[in-house]
Amino acid sequence: MDLLPDLWRQEYWLPAGVTWTDVEQLADSDRPRPHDLLIALPLALGFVALRYVFESFFAPPMGRCLGVKNRLQVTAAPLPRLESFYTQRSRHPTQSEIVSLMLLCGKTQRQIETWFRVRRNQDRPPLTKKFGEAAWRFFFYLTAFVAGLACLIDRPWFWDRRECWTQYPVQPMERAHYWYYMLELGFYGSLLLRISVDIKRKDFKEQVIHHLATIFLLSFSYCANYIRIGTLVMLLHDSSDILLESAKMFNYGTGWRKTCDTLFVVFAVAFLVTRLVVFPSKILHTTLVLSMEEFQPFFGYYLFNVLLMVLQALHIFWAGLIIRMVYKFQKGKLEKDERSDEESEVDEESRDKRGEENADQGEDFCWERSRDNMNSKLRMLTNSCVLTNHRASVANNMRKAQ
Repeated sequence: MDLLPDLWRQEYWLPAGVTWTDVEQLADSDRPRPHDLLIALPLALGFVALRYVFESFFAPPMGRCLGVKNRLQVTAAPLPRLESFYTQRSRHPTQSEIVSLMLLCGKTQRQIETWFRVRRNQDRPPLTKKFGEAAWRFFFYLTAFVAGLACLIDRPWFWDRRECWTQYPVQPMERAHYWYYMLELGFYGSLLLRISVDIKRKDFKEQVIHHLATIFLLSFSYCANYIRIGTLVMLLHDSSDILLESAKMFNYGTGWRKTCDTLFVVFAVAFLVTRLVVFPSKILHTTLVLSMEEFQPFFGYYLFNVLLMVLQALHIFWAGLIIRMVYKFQKGKLEKDERSDEESEVDEESRDKRGEENADQGEDFCWERSRDNMNSKLRMLTNSCVLTNHRASVANNMRKAQ
């Protein structure tokens, strides 16, 4: 705290009437210190290394047990001009761009569209990679939830939320809760480090906001000794994330459709209950209302609740996606995750099939029309020949009669 003294002014971090001297009455091992957060960086790097080992040696046999198989991919023909356009300009050329590429490469429209479709398929992440990511997150969330529940279930604030603010901020910190915080912080730091190489999904921006808000929220709540309420927030979030990742794992496998659907329904119910009911009614009520029984609002109070509101806004966004998926599930139209990778395989394949069918139908229609025109001309030619022969025969008979 000797560095940047203006940042650590007690009116920013502590309620009125409480000073850093009061907090320092606790032993060094019993109170959170800002420099403790430095351990999160090596933990994040350790999680990156551990994830590499897990996805390389443990996820593949798990995937084989569930029948995870990569789709066969066709390699696009080496066309430098199309490859340059694909990598530098757009993966989805417009109609005018396709016409320009036709003139530039001497290809037909269908050949250009087919090449881009095959080239996009090459860049799609394989199912084994998707399964590895889901399995790693499932492993962490399950471990974190079990460990968090074990170290919180016998604590008074787990059952009585007013205990979160008893004698705040002079509250001793347990070592189990310290490691719970640091491991969660290191895990989300590793997700942020890997976000550029992980599968890019439709909610990529929301995921970045979520990771940044979570890291900032964990760091701030640790320094301000909001550890009791912070552990409840982490436990609540991990509970439904387990079901989400397990549903993904079975979705990528073969022959597990009923299991995947069941897990998805359970996840949807758990997510909507924990994020839209429990979180605002219990967590936000505790931080906004019950905390006021112990102290008056201050800067840290407002900042902490603003960060929680950001998480709640993301909850509402993802709840909308889940509700749309549930609607499609009831209609029997659910074929993919609403937040699946940006290049939606199902959508593009269906568009490609429709495009090919329309092209085939167009070719059939043109052939049918050409055949009808040819038959019509043949009939006219035949009638003309018959009429000419008939006239010649009549003329001969008339000459013989004369």
